[in-house]
Amino acid sequence: MDSGNTLFYLKNMLTSRCPASIKICVLLDKEARREVDMKPDYKGFDIADEFVVGYGLDYDEKYRNLPEIGILKRSIYEK
Repeated sequence: MDSGNTLFYLKNMLTSRCPASIKICVLLDKEARREVDMKPDYKGFDIADEFVVGYGLDYDEKYRNLPEIGILKRSIYEK
């Protein structure tokens, strides 16, 4: 979870459908970038404000197929 905006929207939309319950589970929680008042119910790891890639996370359609999660060098995305 980064800014939290997408999950905030989805949780509100799903709540309007009156489910029995909703729980948010995230692998990585980047709380420093949060823009909305939202916390996951379950989380794997807290991480610093870094750009992470791999294991499905990408940058410019690259790196998502890496079998691990890593921090992208700033020189790649800050030009």
